[in-house]
Amino acid sequence: MHLPATISNKLRCWSFYLFGCYRGTGGQLKYIAEDWSEVLLELPLSWRTRNYVGTIFGGSIYSAVDPIYMLMLIRRLGPDFIVWDKAAKIEFLKPGRETLHARFVINDGELAAIRAALNAQRSVDRSYIVELTDASGTVCARVEKFIYIRRRESTSTKS
Repeated sequence: MHLPATISNKLRCWSFYLFGCYRGTGGQLKYIAEDWSEVLLELPLSWRTRNYVGTIFGGSIYSAVDPIYMLMLIRRLGPDFIVWDKAAKIEFLKPGRETLHARFVINDGELAAIRAALNAQRSVDRSYIVELTDASGTVCARVEKFIYIRRRESTSTKS
């Protein structure tokens, strides 16, 4: 049975909330492409995300974006690859005083580059940057994620 695109997208987005650690971030996934090439996220200023001074808590900003690139790569590369978060860097550029928006993209060219690099070496580290912007397009935070990727070892049995 094939679900309409809007229902299928809602199910992909809602599946994130099965994980309590993600549900607690306050982040709301608005769109996940069927092939996981693009994800859109909103992080509202709410009682769950508000810090002591009334702006979006930096921990909410980071935790809402933390798993996205890793999960996108796991889904896009498939089961023959091991993908791990390795490190991150966050810059707080302006207080988040309203809902912040983030767009994550991993295109086919990036997948080809990863596969080509893994033909020449055992593992690769890739860097991805996502910006969280307010309604006017002002960047309030920039997060850089460093992701470790390698091919899964062959599990063939020896005779």
